[in-house]
Amino acid sequence: MAMAICVFCASSQKIDRKYLDLAAEVGAELARRGHTLVSGGATVSCMGAVTRAAREAGGRTVGVMPQALVDLEIADTDSDELIITADMRERKGLMDARSDAFLVLPGGIGTLEELFEIWTARVLGLHDKPLVILDPWGLYDSLRGLVDDMYEGGFTRPNVYDAISWTTTVEEALRHLERPARPLTPTPEEVGESATG
Repeated sequence: MAMAICVFCASSQKIDRKYLDLAAEVGAELARRGHTLVSGGATVSCMGAVTRAAREAGGRTVGVMPQALVDLEIADTDSDELIITADMRERKGLMDARSDAFLVLPGGIGTLEELFEIWTARVLGLHDKPLVILDPWGLYDSLRGLVDDMYEGGFTRPNVYDAISWTTTVEEALRHLERPARPLTPTPEEVGESATG
């Protein structure tokens, strides 16, 4: 079934070429499977690589970008649909609303911010959209360790693990994205703890 899949990824232009190649592989495979790509709407780094590859493979792309970044002339004006927002908060809200699933590639603090917002909402039962990390080279290994430490310390509940899938290949990531996510129904205690966090 065709889906709109949001990809969160790097905008840094200082990263190793392998990350750009990974983003391009993702974009091409999304298009091959008939999915629409939703992205942050930039032409640079992995964001540009994933959208260009998706279009070159015949896929539809939707970019969402705040006006401040459009003014920097990095907007993907070749997108099938480019949505300009007032700010970053509106941008993230629209990306969430337009997407059926979320794929997180290696990235920086902006990517982490997007990941944590979607992850937290999933843990709280505010959505049941699949959330997958694709991390072939272990960039997020320390993040997984931190989550383990938070769980051991009582700061998180087991459903923090149920809310996300960790993968190392594009095929594995897309298999997880394409199967229905299991709805999470946190207890009132879990909601209270996550909300105050």
